[in-house]
Amino acid sequence: MTDALELAERALAHTDGQALARVVAERSLSLRFARSAATQSTAIDDLDVEIMVLRDGHAGVAATNHVDDAGLRDAARRAADAAAVAAAHAAAAGPYPSPPPGTISEGLVGWDPATAALDPGEGAAAIEAAIRESTRHDQEAFGIWSSGEVTHAIASSAGARLVDRVTDSYMKVITRDARERSGFAAATDMTVGAIDGAALARTAAAKVGPEEPVDLPPGTYTAVLDTEAVGELLSFTAALAFDGLGYAEGRGALTGRLGEQVAAPAVTLLDDPRGPGTLLRTFDADGVAKGPVPLLAHGVAKGVVHDIRSAARAGGDAVSTGHAIAPGGSPEGPLASNLVLAAGDAADVAELCAPIERGIYVTRLWYTNTVREREALVTSMTRDGTFLIEDGRITRPIRDVRITDGLLRILSAVEALGSRQRLVGHGEFYGRRFAHGVLCPAIRVADVRVTGGA
Repeated sequence: MTDALELAERALAHTDGQALARVVAERSLSLRFARSAATQSTAIDDLDVEIMVLRDGHAGVAATNHVDDAGLRDAARRAADAAAVAAAHAAAAGPYPSPPPGTISEGLVGWDPATAALDPGEGAAAIEAAIRESTRHDQEAFGIWSSGEVTHAIASSAGARLVDRVTDSYMKVITRDARERSGFAAATDMTVGAIDGAALARTAAAKVGPEEPVDLPPGTYTAVLDTEAVGELLSFTAALAFDGLGYAEGRGALTGRLGEQVAAPAVTLLDDPRGPGTLLRTFDADGVAKGPVPLLAHGVAKGVVHDIRSAARAGGDAVSTGHAIAPGGSPEGPLASNLVLAAGDAADVAELCAPIERGIYVTRLWYTNTVREREALVTSMTRDGTFLIEDGRITRPIRDVRITDGLLRILSAVEALGSRQRLVGHGEFYGRRFAHGVLCPAIRVADVRVTGGA
């Protein structure tokens, strides 16, 4: 079917018993710019092979970039040795029962040929347009443009033969004026043609107000969170609430709470790797088919996501939902990487702001960190466009503030949602490229806890 699958089959041939071989091939470009000038360009052409071997339910995994028979044989041996040692020192059988039943599939649902061409001219043109637009607003432009194609192939002893090819593109633009006040905009899409550098710079420049920012004292404020801020919070919710391993180990925010009302009735959230507007994928790192998983339905907790290992750990009727991010299960657990927050009725941000007498508008959040995992309590800082809302309108800029609050508590205070969803993703990868995002609208929250300055 593809060279990647042939390589996975060659790797699997060096194993015995229950085993799985996964090949990940990445081709990508990244172009950076700062102070309205290009600063760095990188190209990646990488090929990784991961081999998982099972011994009495214990998984041993080894990886290699050496794809000749000697390199594959060595990786298979190391994986088998690791599994044997784990089984020999364990008091009982391990939690990983077996690779999934064999299926044969080649997926191209998330692939675009123009994006896969990896034309650096596309990035250069987008950056040039962003710089030109920011200059029109007497601002400098900073950011990154990135585009890539990733092929996943799996061959397993259970007969699985799977290939998935995906593409993605991303651009982030920060504009800054002479007083070092900044605005932000970003875009993520499966296709490179959807990235508009001029439009992003225009949006970012509009977040740089002419007035000097004012200080906001700590307190509780009604807030309108734009899509970037919502995407950041939901990404952390995925890790702290919807991770099936955390749920099974009793440290997840939804442990013991499935079936309860944990968010506002306006909130419906699912993980949907096949939904329009998301970065589409067909199977996970264990070779399990992916499909939609309800997480919150009108605020009621419906489920968490699992890989094979976390489902076995959870017991009962739990099964893998196709959310493994590493063969055999990552130590961090499975990941809900295609979150979709259902839209509401508000036409735009202005309509979300209209009922607010005094509150705050937040463009995005950064440096988000977990404070208490079991409570999904996090702390984060606003950046690149934080404003007062007064008498129903966005008015004066605010100096950035720190927000410390519980993610489920924020979701329980949602009053309204915008009618337009946008894909919030990331394009700066410090390791293997795994593009994912949150499809969400802007939201209005009745109260958000501001705990200090940033």
